Amino acid sequence: MSQAERRELASLLTTLDEPAQGGTLGAEPDPDRADPFRVDPVLRRERRLALIVAAACCVFLAGWIVVLAATLPHHFDAHHWRAVWVNFDVFLLAAFAATAWAIWRERQVLILLLMFTGTMLCCDAWFDVGTSLATSGFGISLLSAVVAELPLAFLAFAGARQLLRATVVAGILAGASAQASTVQASTAQASTAQASCSLRRTALAGSGLDEALPRRMAR
Repeated sequence: MSQAERRELASLLTTLDEPAQGGTLGAEPDPDRADPFRVDPVLRRERRLALIVAAACCVFLAGWIVVLAATLPHHFDAHHWRAVWVNFDVFLLAAFAATAWAIWRERQVLILLLMFTGTMLCCDAWFDVGTSLATSGFGISLLSAVVAELPLAFLAFAGARQLLRATVVAGILAGASAQASTVQASTAQASTAQASCSLRRTALAGSGLDEALPRRMAR
């Protein structure tokens, strides 16, 4: 770990170890602090429904993969080939434009946009290479995937991870400061304020875009 990372970790651990109301932060869970997924029946139903839907999708997709592997032809003449790729690139252009706006404004929605853009770049590389096998364009497709699309996707995923980590750390520190302070807002007011926050309007946590870069390049 670098000196900056050690100082950041030490600061975070010191803050978490400060005594707060109801016990010590970071030591033992507060037994009086209720789990919202157990107390709120709406959240409990939503969690159960999400789990059922995710499990059902896994089962259905596994069976669908077997069906496709057994029935799909090796060769197929695709219709509207030009429209499919042009529309995909239009969506990719829109993703890059939205990401550029979020970088310029340093907004929290940048994390989601980086994940979306990185996923589209991976799909672009996959289908470019996969549909050009045994053709004269395979070399260009493979080169663009290795040199451009996959590295850009990696940078997008790495930046989103760093920004999400900074957001989590900032949230932990903010929560520790709020519990240690003598003046606190009520739970209902905090929930209302959190629900009214928009990722499109909320600034990035930590040091902003510097958090998305490696430590040696952050300054």
